[in-house]
Amino acid sequence: MSRTAKIFATVAVAGLALSACGGNASGGADDSSSSGDTLVIGVDLPLQGASKDASESTVNAMKLYLDQTGSKAGKYKVKLKVYDDSTAAKGAWDDATCAKNAQDHVGNTEEVAVMGTYNSGCAQIIAPVLNQDPTGPMLMVSHANTNPGLTKAWDSGEPEKYFPSGKRSYARVIATDDYQGAAGAQFAAKDLSVKKCYILNDNQTYGQGVGKAFEQEAKKQGIKVLGNQAWDVKQPNYTALFTSIKATNPDCVYLAGIFDNNGGQLVKDKVKVLGDNSKVKLIAPDGFSGYPEFDGLAQAQGAYITFAGLTATTLREDGGPGAKLLDAYKKKYGADPATSYALYGVEALQVIMQAIEKSDGTRKSITEQVFSGSGISIPADKSIVGKKLDISPKTGDVSVRDISVLQLKDKEEKFLKPWPVS
Repeated sequence: MSRTAKIFATVAVAGLALSACGGNASGGADDSSSSGDTLVIGVDLPLQGASKDASESTVNAMKLYLDQTGSKAGKYKVKLKVYDDSTAAKGAWDDATCAKNAQDHVGNTEEVAVMGTYNSGCAQIIAPVLNQDPTGPMLMVSHANTNPGLTKAWDSGEPEKYFPSGKRSYARVIATDDYQGAAGAQFAAKDLSVKKCYILNDNQTYGQGVGKAFEQEAKKQGIKVLGNQAWDVKQPNYTALFTSIKATNPDCVYLAGIFDNNGGQLVKDKVKVLGDNSKVKLIAPDGFSGYPEFDGLAQAQGAYITFAGLTATTLREDGGPGAKLLDAYKKKYGADPATSYALYGVEALQVIMQAIEKSDGTRKSITEQVFSGSGISIPADKSIVGKKLDISPKTGDVSVRDISVLQLKDKEEKFLKPWPVS
């Protein structure tokens, strides 16, 4: 994801010991306990399967940021406690594990907020539990959840069902899929001259949401949507699926979902049946970004990917706090983070730390700093994304909305262009 150099490299991670639901990572010593003016921030990510590299990069970037800031938020010392929301058997985030983590976050009395999750479906499970914490609500800030319904009207009952207490407690620092899906469709129509596109979704919250947004905007752009159906993640191959799609004569396939859900086989069979990605364009959202396995697939070359934020390439070229952190990261770990979402993990950490600094150190007070009064505002010269960032006290959504378009070439996700968000 670079004009000249690879950004989404596989990271050789040193010295990071993480366990299934109670692994520890911090800028200093073991963080499994705290006392006095030391507060714990939970970090909830999938640490097994295809998302492992991205998650470990995010934890390492957060650790590095804490080292640089002395692990201080006002008068409070801050430590991280890392939770794995995936399982080895599934190789991806898991419903039951997310539910257990939610209870563990609330049960750990020294923990005051949660950074995560990576997957929107997991957030839908955890957010209402944290919201009902009797000592809270407990704050949750995501760096990567893009499903719109977590903060605004989308599907039935959303977003109210995630806030049973009647008070908001969930925020994010990334653009949502109503913007990302629309950007993908606009790019397909205006830059790729796509006329007929078939949508496949992974039947999960994120995939259904971004697929819905792509479909709605594609129709507005004059693209004929040939279908929008789920792929079965357990199928050994998708030859029959793409054979049926071939009969509709598409010039585009949009993969609305995450690579973890058998995305590699899906891409292989797309090319096998429909032809390479110059013949029938392959477009995917950020659920396919930052996976070395996907980047290395011969059949994936030429695919277009949208990313709901600024890439590491852009942030390095722009200078500022993001570039400094990237340089320090590369010096320490020998490569850039495996995903640009690692930087947004740090941005989410900045939001939580400012809330802590303004608070009295309790869960309730920390959450109130985000969702009342002037809310949280991080100036451009401090913000990791290099832009002034505000969190809306009303919704928890972020003021900064960026979409980047990438193209996979020579096994690298290369930045192609920014896409304006309206």
